[in-house]
Amino acid sequence: MIDDALAALRDGKFILLYDFDDREGETDFAIRSDAVTPRHIVQMRKDGGGLICTAVHPVAAQRLGLPFASDALRAISVAEREGDIPYDRKNHSSFSLWVNHRNTFTGITDRDRALTVNAIAEQVKQALNGGGVSFHENFRTPGHMALLRAADGLLDQRKGQTELSVAMADMAGITPSITICEMLDDESGYALSKEDARHYARKHGLVFIEGSEVIERWQEMKHRSEQ
Repeated sequence: MIDDALAALRDGKFILLYDFDDREGETDFAIRSDAVTPRHIVQMRKDGGGLICTAVHPVAAQRLGLPFASDALRAISVAEREGDIPYDRKNHSSFSLWVNHRNTFTGITDRDRALTVNAIAEQVKQALNGGGVSFHENFRTPGHMALLRAADGLLDQRKGQTELSVAMADMAGITPSITICEMLDDESGYALSKEDARHYARKHGLVFIEGSEVIERWQEMKHRSEQ
């Protein structure tokens, strides 16, 4: 299944990515950011219903000057403290800045968000390829697209949807910028159950993948590279 998921990412298709039963217990839509269209934004906000975010590789985030929100907000004493996150008490959240591309109008429309997401992917690509980057010239903050900064070492420490999705992009050989959105349950008020997410995947012809499968392949690849 992991190979099917990686192939779908390369092809610019959605996959459904579930983390772990003992973590958030959530399934996210995930798609490579450079393939996002307004129709993808529509599907995420209607069928997902969670927060649409864009996760970026830690090296790219560093080169682009993207801080963790918790570090940026510590000066005004509202930043999260160690242990604040019930599902991940050892780590802070991956939130960075919230941005709009400077060519957007309100930034919230499907077209505006797709434009912002595509431009983020281009900045990540340039940053990792050694090209000149100009993040501040292309984006303004506050905005409507939440940026997520994957933890250093990707899955070595934190194992959230941010790290899982960026690690998959890395393994797929695509620009490691992935746009994700949690799937919520309209009836229960909680996250969509794993079973219902699987049903959605079957109904819509999407690949459903679990975090454990991602980590297993990631560790295999790391082991081979170290030999």
